[in-house]
This record gives sequence, structure tokens and C-alpha cells, in this order.
Amino acid sequence: MQGVRQSSAMLQDVHFYSKRQMSSVSKVECYVCGKGLMDGHSITAKTLLNDTVLFCDVHYPLQ
Repeated sequence: MQGVRQSSAMLQDVHFYSKRQMSSVSKVECYVCGKGLMDGHSITAKTLLNDTVLFCDVHYPLQ
């Protein structure tokens, strides 16, 4: 369309809700041997049967 200038606009509707958020913290250690970062191992998380399991660099290749 020549000669006709088109304009566009973006509208955003922002809602802030006050919800109580829960979080948890756990020690990062291997599910098999219990060793972690402080022992010089790297840790990898894997989801197994709807649960997150942590493995060290030694035990991760074995599962």
C-alpha cells in the first residue's frame, strides 16, 4: 500500500498477584555415594520416575 502510513501498537496487561512462594534447599551430594562438590566431584541432576536425583561424575555414567 503506497502512500498510506500504517501504525501499530502493542498493549500489555500486567497483573501482580501476591502469592506465598515456597522453596526448599538441600545439600548437593550424590544419591549413591554421598560425595559432593566439596569432595571435588561434579554433580549432575537427572529426573527419574518423577523425582530429581543427583549423581556425581563417577556414578552418573553407570545409571
